[in-house]
Amino acid sequence: MKLKRILLILLLIPVQIQAQTRVLTLDQTLNTLYSLDSGGQKEFRWDPFFQEGSFSIGGHYGVFSTAPSAGAAGYLLLDNRDIYSVPLPYLNRGELVFPEPFVQTAREAFSRSIGENSSHYRIAAIIIDPGHGGKDPGATSNHTINGRMQKVIEKDINLNASRMLRDMLASAYPDKRILMTRERDITMSLGERSDIANSIPIRGNEAIIYISIHANYASNRNVRGYEVWYLNPEHRRNLLDESHFPDSPELRQIMNLITEEAFTAESIRIAESILGSMRAAMGQTMPSRGSKAENFSVVRRSNMPAVLVELGFVSNREDVLLMTSDAHLRKMVEAVYKGIADFVSAFEHSGGFIAAR
Repeated sequence: MKLKRILLILLLIPVQIQAQTRVLTLDQTLNTLYSLDSGGQKEFRWDPFFQEGSFSIGGHYGVFSTAPSAGAAGYLLLDNRDIYSVPLPYLNRGELVFPEPFVQTAREAFSRSIGENSSHYRIAAIIIDPGHGGKDPGATSNHTINGRMQKVIEKDINLNASRMLRDMLASAYPDKRILMTRERDITMSLGERSDIANSIPIRGNEAIIYISIHANYASNRNVRGYEVWYLNPEHRRNLLDESHFPDSPELRQIMNLITEEAFTAESIRIAESILGSMRAAMGQTMPSRGSKAENFSVVRRSNMPAVLVELGFVSNREDVLLMTSDAHLRKMVEAVYKGIADFVSAFEHSGGFIAAR
């Protein structure tokens, strides 16, 4: 897995050599760390081939590499997010030993994480983006509905669906910020939409997800169905503030890549969760066109996990009849809501996804 290779590179970056110090055996180290949390699964893993190990304590996960001898320093990576400079463990006469500062740093790091709320990593805000609006109608098409010709406009479908989704999420999550990029029929640039999401302040243990709602169009009026898009995994964004890494541009570059990989994995999980829910809800009523990768501007500009949902085709009469019916549109939106809710639950109960597991 690409992310695991990145983590291995990160853990092998040489840092300042430290003087030899008191060491603890593996049993002493585990006793010290495991005493932090009386419940939950505790696990230690050691790979002698790759010379790397990991601790799992209280739902949190720490990864480290080992040094060829005493005195070398490197990094302990906790929960795929927090990084600590430590003197590395090493083999002494075939036995893995841990420098006391390593154990102290690991204990303090795990203690901070375990001491925070039970959903250490939580979704703090969900941004709903009704596509188009104002002078930008999006896709339009004329169809005979209820015996008369009507012009169907994408921006109206997007706003109706987004309001339904907002109300469902706000009711389910009174502790989270449920925000819309536009609440009415106004013109907004793509940059303004992503700026709203990127400007929301969050704590270090919090995350935001971005859901853009659209309807599709095709010149072939027989084409129909829903689909979910996420950012192309090959695209690279500048996600981390340079001021946080003033002395280590190399570390910043690697951490930025790790963050990008995590956001991509989470975006794909959101897309698949929404698709699975929509398949279950819509059955044979509307076909699924799957999840796809693309560099759409609205997800490319958003510095967070983001997906774009295409509810159906404005150019297809069968899809239009569903999207312009309050009852059928609500059924579709409920499926989108359930997909988001399933993702949120999985994310928060896992303490944040750890892609290297």
